[in-house]
Amino acid sequence: MRVMTGRGPAIVAVDEVADARFLLVLTHGSAGGVEAPDLLAVRDAARAIGGTVARVTQPFRVAGARAPGAPARQDEAWVTVLEEIRAGFPGLPLVQGGRSNGARVACRTAREVGARAVVALAFPLVPPGKPDRSRAGELREAGVDVLAVSGDRDPFGVPAGTDASRVVVIPGENHDLKKVPGRVGEVVAAWLAPMFR
Repeated sequence: MRVMTGRGPAIVAVDEVADARFLLVLTHGSAGGVEAPDLLAVRDAARAIGGTVARVTQPFRVAGARAPGAPARQDEAWVTVLEEIRAGFPGLPLVQGGRSNGARVACRTAREVGARAVVALAFPLVPPGKPDRSRAGELREAGVDVLAVSGDRDPFGVPAGTDASRVVVIPGENHDLKKVPGRVGEVVAAWLAPMFR
């Protein structure tokens, strides 16, 4: 599915389940795509507990760019995409999330799109070498419950326990969370399942 935004088209891949209990919308990081191992693992784990999952390739990546541009414009495009996706699944509670830059977008727009919760994978807490430029405020100000999943070797840092509703740190993982992506999926499913019983 293609969704036209003010920044160009986004591409949405939807994996539906019968009798869905929630809608999970996921997106990629700045230089990655929706086929990232952790995103696929979360997709599979969410579907196993009754979630229809939409993975969004944002307009900047469809256009071939590696940087998302101004946050306000990225968020505006994201809200447009979410409105279109939600129209196809009326009544389903929404959870949104993503990895790295996608996690930031999900946190910044959670209230505006009416998300019930956010899944933040490899949230880029600080740019490497710039510890004074923390982005923890984006996690704290999401306005909904946030699960942050990070690797203990992430050069972008690891959120503190007070930065999100739940913080899970996976030993041996780096920013890409691809050594044991199945573990990432298990963590997300265990956190979401009680919300949608």
